[in-house]
Amino acid sequence: MNPALYFESPAEGLAELALTPDVAGVAEPDDETARVHVAIRGVNKTYTTGTVQVEALKNINLTIGRGEIFGIIGRSGAGKSSLIRTLNRLEDVSSGQILVNNIDVGSLRERDLVILRRKVGMIFQHFNLLHSKTVFENLALPMKAAGIRDKAAIKQRIDELLSLVGLEGKAEVYPSRLSGGQKQRVGIARALMLQPKLLLCDEATSALDPETTHSILGLLKDIRDKLGLTIILITHEMSVISEICDRVAVLEQGEVVESGPVWKIFSQPRHEATRALLAPLRKGLPDELLTKLNTEPGPVGTRAVVRLTLAGSGQEELPLHLLGNLGTDTKLLQSDIEYVQGHVMGRLLVSVPANDGHLPDAFRAPAFSNTEVLGYVTPSA
Repeated sequence: MNPALYFESPAEGLAELALTPDVAGVAEPDDETARVHVAIRGVNKTYTTGTVQVEALKNINLTIGRGEIFGIIGRSGAGKSSLIRTLNRLEDVSSGQILVNNIDVGSLRERDLVILRRKVGMIFQHFNLLHSKTVFENLALPMKAAGIRDKAAIKQRIDELLSLVGLEGKAEVYPSRLSGGQKQRVGIARALMLQPKLLLCDEATSALDPETTHSILGLLKDIRDKLGLTIILITHEMSVISEICDRVAVLEQGEVVESGPVWKIFSQPRHEATRALLAPLRKGLPDELLTKLNTEPGPVGTRAVVRLTLAGSGQEELPLHLLGNLGTDTKLLQSDIEYVQGHVMGRLLVSVPANDGHLPDAFRAPAFSNTEVLGYVTPSA
């Protein structure tokens, strides 16, 4: 058995390993290793059905820091679920390594794997509660499965977690009497029963309405802060990533096409898949403006419709004088500005006198990462 699996860091596990010299598998941690909770190195996953092979994951390389909330996003079929299921070896990788606390998950024997899985909680999209059992009985199952028979200890842990997730007084209620948000809170509590330090969330909010989604995400963030957890979540919704994640990786057809801090991926998406995922959060041109837009300047009085993009680099606020510098004859048509991780980003839609297509120098200020003339509107007769 590998004692390191019981502990929160490679260093702590290594100290225990010194007492059991017949067990190998944990390298001497350096500072970087201690900061990294999960490392995914060159992971590939291929499914074979008959003579057909499908590459679900292709050369995935990611590192997830201790205490981080890390998002994995992608469209349907991108490989998100396959990837998250390799982290606790519900799926074996075809090649590559998954390291948790610097331990190669793929090398673990069955007994060690059971121990690892007890330290990795998992939250599911459809809650996966046993409807014939009460909330209390559902929550007791992980501890009983782990061989814990102390009824007082089980009750104490359940009471603590029901309080943490805001479900005091619901212990004897059956799942059929709970709302979707309450069921997911039970699912979160169940995932925390064995005091994991890594929490995996598989589309944990996609079955919930927007208001409930917001409350569940707030709960997850609160739990991370209070318990010092690392959280890895997969989703197809960029709004979820924006609200809770520190960093994000975008999957497309089994590959990581870009990754980085959330604000940077939102403000400077490089890949078409990322732009497609962000599209529902972006405001399009108003219909009444689209019907009037021409590709060429018209007579005197024609106005150019200009989109200004704020990329967020180094910007913690939007100075009003920046807009004033655009000129007194500049009119604001639409604003789509947001504040993400301390950075102001988004787009402004304005109109200015056409002036033969030439824009004032203020439109090319460093604060604007892109300035684009979308077309021209001719004044009404």
